[in-house]
Amino acid sequence: MVEEVVGVVAAVGAGALVYLASAARVVKQYERGLVFRLGRVHGDVRRPGFNLIVPGVERLRKVNMQIVTMPVPAQEGITRDNVTVRVDAVVYFKVVDPAAAIVNVEDYRFAVSQMAQTSLRSIIGKSELDDLLSNREKLNQGLELMIDSPAVEWGVTIDRVEIKDVSLPDTMKRSMARQAEADRERRARLINADAEYQASKKLAQAAHQMADTPSALQLRLLQTVMAVAAEKNSTLVLPIPVELLRFLERGGQPPASESPGHAQTPGHAEVSGRAEPPAHGEASGHAGTTDRAEIEERAVDLTEQAGEAMEQLRRAVEQ
Repeated sequence: MVEEVVGVVAAVGAGALVYLASAARVVKQYERGLVFRLGRVHGDVRRPGFNLIVPGVERLRKVNMQIVTMPVPAQEGITRDNVTVRVDAVVYFKVVDPAAAIVNVEDYRFAVSQMAQTSLRSIIGKSELDDLLSNREKLNQGLELMIDSPAVEWGVTIDRVEIKDVSLPDTMKRSMARQAEADRERRARLINADAEYQASKKLAQAAHQMADTPSALQLRLLQTVMAVAAEKNSTLVLPIPVELLRFLERGGQPPASESPGHAQTPGHAEVSGRAEPPAHGEASGHAGTTDRAEIEERAVDLTEQAGEAMEQLRRAVEQ
C-alpha cells in the first residue's frame, strides 16, 4: 500500500516537473513577452524574468526592445537640379509597443526597411545637389519624419536617420573641382589686387618723401643697381634722369639773340639809314654769352655727376 502511494506521488511529481518545464519561459532584460492564448493576445505584456504559460494552449512571443541599426541600400535618383546621384543611409529604430509590432504588421523590420528606401528616393528627388552635400542635417530630419509617420502604427519609433554617403558621377566631380579651382583663383587675384593697391599707396608716399630730398632717389637707384648686380647678370639696365637729357639738349641749342631771323646785316642797316646803338648791341651779346656759359656750366656739372654715379656703379659691380 505504501509502495503504491509512493509510486503515485513520484508519478505526480514527475508530471509536475514535466509540466513546469514545458510551461516555464524566461524573458531577458532587453525583451518583452506577448502571450497568445488560442490565437488571441492574452493579458499584459510579460516583463523580464521567469514566466509561466499554459502548454498547448498559450504561446509566448518574445520581442526585442533594443535599438536596431538597419543600413538602407544605396538608392539612385535624380535631384531637383537634374544630377544623377547614389545615396545610402542608415536607420536607427526600436520597438515601443510589442503588441502593435507583432499584430499590426507582419514583419516590422522589413516594413521599416522598405519605407526607408522609398523615403530616401523621395528625398533625393526633392533636394538639390548642394543640399545633399552640405545640408544633410535638414535632410536627415525630413527623412526621419517621413519614416516615423507610418511606423507609429507599427509600434516602432525612429530614433534617428543618417545619410552616409553621396556618390557622384566622374564628370560632376571634375566640374566641381574646376569650380573650386576657379573660386580659389578669383580669391587669389583679389588678394593680389589689394596688395598692389596698398603697395601703390606706399610708393606714392615714398615718392613724396624722396621729392623733398633728391639724394634719397640717387641712393635708392644705387641700391637697386647693387641688388641687380648681386645676381651676376650679364646685362644691366641703368636708368638716366630725364632732366640730364633736357639740360644737354638745351645746352646744344644756339642762343635766341644769335638766331638768323633776328640778326641784322650791314645792307639792311644802310637801307634803313639807322644803326643799332653800340650799348644795346654790347648788352645783347653779353647776355647771350652769359646764358650759354651758364648752360655749359650746368651741363658740365651734370656730366660730372653722371660720371661719379657711373664710377660708383662700377665699384659696386666689382664688389
